[in-house]
Amino acid sequence: MKNILYNIKRNSFVFLSALAIGGLASCSEDFLDVEPEGEPVGEEFFQTPEHALLAVNSIYGNLREWNVSAFAHLAITTIASDNAEKGSVPGDAGFMEEYDNFTLTATEGQLNGYWNGQYQAINLANQVLSNVPLISMDEALKERLLAEAKFFRAYHYFNLVRTFGGVPLRLSVPQPGQQEDPATLNLPRASREEVYAQIVQDLTEASQVLPATYPAAERGRATKGAALGMLAKVQLYQENWQEVVNLANQVEGLGYTLAEDYYSIFRIAGEHNAESIFEIEAQTIPGNCSASNSQWAEVQGVRGQFGWGFVEPTEDLVNAFEEGDERLDATILFRGETTPEGDVITEAAPNPRYNQKAYVPSFVTNECGYAKDQNIRILRFAEVLLMRAEAANELGDTQQALDDLNRVRVRAGLEPIESASQEELRQIIWHERRVELALENGDRFFDLVRQGRAAEVLQAHGKQFTPGKNELFPIPQQQIILSNGILTQNPGY
Repeated sequence: MKNILYNIKRNSFVFLSALAIGGLASCSEDFLDVEPEGEPVGEEFFQTPEHALLAVNSIYGNLREWNVSAFAHLAITTIASDNAEKGSVPGDAGFMEEYDNFTLTATEGQLNGYWNGQYQAINLANQVLSNVPLISMDEALKERLLAEAKFFRAYHYFNLVRTFGGVPLRLSVPQPGQQEDPATLNLPRASREEVYAQIVQDLTEASQVLPATYPAAERGRATKGAALGMLAKVQLYQENWQEVVNLANQVEGLGYTLAEDYYSIFRIAGEHNAESIFEIEAQTIPGNCSASNSQWAEVQGVRGQFGWGFVEPTEDLVNAFEEGDERLDATILFRGETTPEGDVITEAAPNPRYNQKAYVPSFVTNECGYAKDQNIRILRFAEVLLMRAEAANELGDTQQALDDLNRVRVRAGLEPIESASQEELRQIIWHERRVELALENGDRFFDLVRQGRAAEVLQAHGKQFTPGKNELFPIPQQQIILSNGILTQNPGY
């Protein structure tokens, strides 16, 4: 079976197979600047430090792959929530309506794409973790590369466990020239608890090795702060409140602060600002658009003017912003408005609202298509503050909760909350998390589920959400078939 290895950040392909032969694409000084064309490689791969770097960099490239960052991701994480509807025009990608309305079945294709995209990344991480330890190279660099692979294996399992519940837990691959153990070819689903335990272990081990910062040429790699911040989120979803507080304290100790201007965070010039903890890098190669495949922003751009027009923000989301909240204009792009950069959004746009966090001004041109260089913001310090606020409130530390909450609110131009009961503060923090992170990192649907109010909120929004069923998405039927029935389906599908 072939394993697809992405060639660093800009997604060209290198195929790894025990039967393949060939050479290795060269790696430049900057891990974002590499030769776009890979060549088939075989058993001679995973022999040199350059091989180790290329293998790890391939995991970064996979983050922008279509199944990981575009339709499937947006359908599951955002269109299924109360923050957005399908958008675009009637008849275009009508299958996305099934996520909007919760009418999808296990045969819907985006589910299988999402599953494959996440497991492709896990496979790439496992290739590193199984093979790089055998390479003779600088030990400090080796340990860092292994930590990066653990970070991403945890990140992708976190995506899977929130979407499907317990999933097969694959933690290794055969080394070149070795045969796969038949016992590991067709794994059953691990429990939700087992998957979370592995995620915690990987992130904990990664955080102990990853550096706090990198040289400018390697900006965008996973850091200590990224591992600690992601671990805090994982603990939040398990309601391990004291762990969330402890981890958030460690993240803050690394020197992250809130950016002064919320709108600037989501412009290309605002990438890797003072509060950025982890972003998915997007950078095109002039003259080689086939290796430049990030379509997260293009899919959401104003239809007929910039992009495809999917992921239409709901009126309910618009109304969720308080009067005077500066985040509204930074989050929602309205038909007919003029942006701060001078673009007039056409009145002929088919939808009244679009995701402004995915907007790139028209004067930022790119031969490879609209917004191909727009990074995807995955984790910011503002979210860490809101996680600590939520955890502190659950622990009865009202002052800490208010302090963290108000740092985020005041940055948005709002008055601080002076006092509230624990239940009132819980609702306020949940609301603040919604408007701060709206249309950004894909947490809204999963937040509603973990908060135990998905049915209440989504049914009120007109969605056909069935409690006891739709908290999880169906295991793709294609995967059940391929497993010869070893994989079991989620209840209700």
